[in-house]
Amino acid sequence: MSKILNVYIRPLVHSDAVDLLNLEKKNRAFFENYSITQPENYWTLETHKELIEKWEQNTKQELEYRFGIFKIDGDVLIGTIGLFQVLRGPRQSALLGYSLDKEHNGKGYTTEATNLVVDYAFENLNLHRIEAGVMPDNIGSIRVLEKAGFHKEGVARKNVEINGRWEDHQMLAILNPNH
Repeated sequence: MSKILNVYIRPLVHSDAVDLLNLEKKNRAFFENYSITQPENYWTLETHKELIEKWEQNTKQELEYRFGIFKIDGDVLIGTIGLFQVLRGPRQSALLGYSLDKEHNGKGYTTEATNLVVDYAFENLNLHRIEAGVMPDNIGSIRVLEKAGFHKEGVARKNVEINGRWEDHQMLAILNPNH
């Protein structure tokens, strides 16, 4: 029996730029708690069009894979998820990152999207390992990753600069069970 999903993922395309910008603006204060500080020109439609074009090029070069998280009911963009810093050769790994519209948190959507990306990474990209770093006080995000099968590996001290401060990150990972 297959599980009924509430979301689907797909690569973002040029026509998604307006929805992406609106999602980012709507959640700006919420996302800034856990994300790097964005330059002021980030908040323009032109920048979001350029970002999507860059992501498309990076996907062609197997450097990153960025997806929108869409609610099946209404076909609405509610978040983003991606694999970045993709390493080939002996590593076959990537970092996972995501963000979800604050009003949709706590409904299992990010866990569903994470499972979809992990399946894609292991089945289509043949990656061996996916890592994610989460600020230790972001309990919801740690739960998302654990529900998706990630395990805690340790804390990377002062790992990412967020809002002018170097923040620790709980590191989690999942391994391809077919390797």
